Amino acid sequence: MHRSRVYALLIDTPASEAEQASAFWAAALGASPRPLPGYEQFTSLHGAVPGLDVAVQAVDDAPRFHLDIETDDVEAETRRLLALGATEVSRWQECRILRAPGGHLLCVLPAESDRFEAEARTWP
Repeated sequence: MHRSRVYALLIDTPASEAEQASAFWAAALGASPRPLPGYEQFTSLHGAVPGLDVAVQAVDDAPRFHLDIETDDVEAETRRLLALGATEVSRWQECRILRAPGGHLLCVLPAESDRFEAEARTWP
């Protein structure tokens, strides 16, 4: 058995437009934009959606939204999502990048939030 939960909504934005996108989304969502130290590609939108981390991520790709799922067992959660029809796209550090049916990206990463214990679902 393992546990997982939706951890974050990422607003993937071409790197050349990330600063402008961060300002727009912060104002639109009533959030405070904050760079994430050590992760220059991310600007946190603190307070945008209660219970969910939201950030603008500078990418070298097309604009899109994606979800991050945190788990206490990356391999087990990846297997669960693959069995549901996702396909693995790549790996980045400890993160598994998947594509769900319909084409949406999602990432599976080790649990890191202080809300994990209280909010994670248990899977067989």
